[in-house]
Amino acid sequence: MQAKVTSSQQDILQNLPVPSALRKMILPAISSQLIVLIYNMADTFFVGQTKNPYMVAGTSLILPVFNITLCLAGLAGIGGGSLISRLLGQGKEDEAKRVSAFSLYLGLAISALFAIIIAVFMEPILGLLGAGDNTYEYAKQYALCVIVTGGIPTVLSNVLANLIRSIGRSKEASAGIILGGLLNIALDPLFMFVLLPDGHEVLGAGLATCLSNCIAFLFFVGVLVRMGRGTVVTFSPRVGLPCRDSIVAVFGVGVPSAIATFLFDLDYVIIDKLMVSYDDLALAAVGIVLKVERFPLNVGIGICQGMMPLVAYNYSAGNKQRMEDTIRLA
Repeated sequence: MQAKVTSSQQDILQNLPVPSALRKMILPAISSQLIVLIYNMADTFFVGQTKNPYMVAGTSLILPVFNITLCLAGLAGIGGGSLISRLLGQGKEDEAKRVSAFSLYLGLAISALFAIIIAVFMEPILGLLGAGDNTYEYAKQYALCVIVTGGIPTVLSNVLANLIRSIGRSKEASAGIILGGLLNIALDPLFMFVLLPDGHEVLGAGLATCLSNCIAFLFFVGVLVRMGRGTVVTFSPRVGLPCRDSIVAVFGVGVPSAIATFLFDLDYVIIDKLMVSYDDLALAAVGIVLKVERFPLNVGIGICQGMMPLVAYNYSAGNKQRMEDTIRLA
């Protein structure tokens, strides 16, 4: 399964007027980030309909940890995506193909390891986060669904979104994330209030999130299939490993990006832990507020994701003026 860079995508990165190129790249990216925020809030909203604050508190404990999976996606996806754009600007499509395969398998390995760690050390991790007698079981149910079972498709969906965006296909990249978010919003009430019995609403919310992320991943696979055989984004291990400098470059961009996001989510984990020292009701309340607080952050992330391929491509292609105009307008 491979994706190629067509002349129209190359026009967006290289030839289209900067304001138009930014609009085509940034608006879909911002939309997808806002949908991610909304569907995170949707779980809390529907769980809140149970009038059980302990369910809300249990999901609030896990959401920052779930967001750490997006940090892992950023390590592989943002690191690999920025390098792919630079390689395309240099005309090195074969190396870009190797970087894309490396990034995808890196995301797979990291997310699988993270899921195994959460599964094996579930009890001490939840205890460290502050889960008590009233919230432990709900937090465990949610973690098993969205991290242990759904972590791999979540990470791969976000890695693929970044890689596809790196070749100028921001609309397709954002469409998959938006699809997953809208499905989650639709499936939450179905699983929570129709398919599962009373008392299993948190499990229903987790299953809805897991299933929606799996479908989003399959959507991206379908995008690659529709693009046909090409030379850039590929799952094939037969393309081989990228050169050492490329691997270093992936981590050079991906690790700082992941750390920045991780520290933000770690702040949420610490706040949740402090709230537990009061009571679970305080934890439920602050969990709701912290989701609303992410609104400006997600808008900023969308802007950065949209502009990054334009900046990286034109930097490597030697189009200094176009790169500077992109940064200034963004």
